[in-house]
Amino acid sequence: MLSEESAAVVRATLPAVSGALDEITARFYGAMFRDRPELLDGMFNRGNQASGAQRRALAGSIAGFATALLDDPEGRPDTLLDRIAHKHAAVGVTDDQYTLVHKYLFGAIAEVLGDVVTPDVAAAWDEVYWLMTGALIGREARLYQDAGVRPGQVWRQWTVVERRAETPDVVSFLLRPADRAPAPRARAGQYVSVRALMPDGIHQVRQYSLSSDPGGDLRRITVKRVAGTAGAPDGEVSRLLHEEVREGDELTLSAPFGDVFLDEAADTATPLVLVSAGIGGTPMTGILARLVSLGSTRPVLVLHADHSPAEHALRTETRELAGRLPGGRTVFWYEHPGPEEPDAREGLMGLDGIGLPADPTVFLCGPLPFMRAVRTQLLAAGVPARRIRYEVFGPDLWLPGPAA
Repeated sequence: MLSEESAAVVRATLPAVSGALDEITARFYGAMFRDRPELLDGMFNRGNQASGAQRRALAGSIAGFATALLDDPEGRPDTLLDRIAHKHAAVGVTDDQYTLVHKYLFGAIAEVLGDVVTPDVAAAWDEVYWLMTGALIGREARLYQDAGVRPGQVWRQWTVVERRAETPDVVSFLLRPADRAPAPRARAGQYVSVRALMPDGIHQVRQYSLSSDPGGDLRRITVKRVAGTAGAPDGEVSRLLHEEVREGDELTLSAPFGDVFLDEAADTATPLVLVSAGIGGTPMTGILARLVSLGSTRPVLVLHADHSPAEHALRTETRELAGRLPGGRTVFWYEHPGPEEPDAREGLMGLDGIGLPADPTVFLCGPLPFMRAVRTQLLAAGVPARRIRYEVFGPDLWLPGPAA
């Protein structure tokens, strides 16, 4: 709970802090990596650092948490905290690293805001930071315990038992634990981190959704080769996986994490709507496969948009899995239709005339502009915001509020 004194100070200084957060986080990361360059080895995504995406995500999470405390001093923005905790656990964040972050973050705040940071202001924002940190540490401890791993020690070797090209720029890897011991428990819709050694000797970590039924000892990830745009380089981990990893090779994977997953204990009569675009269809395929393995009879509507049928990864598998569900139905949209899907709709996804089920649970994944547009349509169609679960690949630059 944020004290009344601190709440008053935070409320008064939130506009100034929020307005300077981009510069604050830029200086924070710059100073921390200057003094502790080893953190770039297997902990931080240097592509997101270069683009500024990680900086903007951190700024958004700080401002979002502070705003939530002011709106409800005794409450917590649970969705925000859960999402961050899962991302942290997936790269092995440990408690002691929060003290390190505090040192450099508050040094950056003092440097950027100068005389604005009086002792009272520093104390108030310090309280916000440690409230957020305490909530995250508690969540992460439970995640590590549930995953059966020690804090930070999330990594395990897996053997590639099959490699399959899905489209010209998407490949799937079927994996088995290299030690042949049982695979850790996973939920459909979750992701794993892949820790890869780059040619310059630095490890980089990326998250990939589980794209098959996670109920057994095999796991599948489906990786799109990331092409650089606007002068940015190609994705270095996806390029390495595409060009170098073959059947029989080993990959270093984390335990499964992710706060957006199929709740098998939920009401099995509740309709599901799985909405995706591009490579965002991968967790949806995993959810469909799990529903099939469970013999689910719940209504499931699968909506997917892509550039063309040839670029739609797991297209045939998605349609076949939905067809094996008694209440399954698919609708696809393509900007460039092809004969492979004669019944597909042309253009961007639009929900008019689709026949959304009443009171559904919605899973949403794809590029941010797509998700924002479809979420707006879902809200207009009467779907409550609390029933829309979304997954962002990479730093979360959306962070919608409860009714946003």
